[in-house]
Amino acid sequence: MTATEKTAAAAAPTSRRNEKVGQVVSTKMQKTIVVAVEMRKPHLKYKKIMRTTKKFYAHDEQSSARMGDVVRIRETRPLSKLKRWSLEEIVRRSALGQLEDAVLPGEAVPAEK
Repeated sequence: MTATEKTAAAAAPTSRRNEKVGQVVSTKMQKTIVVAVEMRKPHLKYKKIMRTTKKFYAHDEQSSARMGDVVRIRETRPLSKLKRWSLEEIVRRSALGQLEDAVLPGEAVPAEK
């Protein structure tokens, strides 16, 4: 490592808080989203890769996340009985959310053929 790399590494504070990336599965609560995070790990005995999904409740102050968005959440202090995560950033917007915004309230959703 050169001297400039060492100073750059020292200048950027690294957070000890966990971060996870997952998909928003529910936005029905106020300022709260439910994020499903998929983990892949081998079975202990048979070594086959298995997918497990876990849901996390995250705080979304501006209610900016929508269903289907891929988001990054960060560990935080307990905010409620189940909420221990906060929304860090929206990694990718969902196309489903854009369709919902395009349809005006009170309008019927066009059926696909």
